[in-house]
Amino acid sequence: MLKEFKDFTMRGNVMDLAIAVIIGGAFGKIIASLVNDVLMPVIGLLLGGINFSELSFTVKDAVVHYGAFIQSVVDFVIVAFVIFLLARAMNNMKKPVPAAEPTTKECPYCDTAISVKAKRCPNCTSQL
Repeated sequence: MLKEFKDFTMRGNVMDLAIAVIIGGAFGKIIASLVNDVLMPVIGLLLGGINFSELSFTVKDAVVHYGAFIQSVVDFVIVAFVIFLLARAMNNMKKPVPAAEPTTKECPYCDTAISVKAKRCPNCTSQL
């Protein structure tokens, strides 16, 4: 059973997925730092010195920190945009699929679809 587990974990797909999760976590931390430490202070200055991390309101005893939510939304938008750009780049790198050769053609006399190899139309019996 241990050998079977080792074979499972060493397959290419499992290792690729593990690496992707680790890199994704690190990328998420980088984006969070970019948003919290670079973008949001600049946006706050442009909006009159607002500190988004301190934005909140109180309902009875509950404190709602909507500034943190705004920062999370900006994080999400940046990550989603980067993933979109990566997916778009990967799609552009794919080779285009060549168009399939047509298997039928139209008879010039009766407009019936016939095989490309046909020498005579089976519908109107015209010589092609």
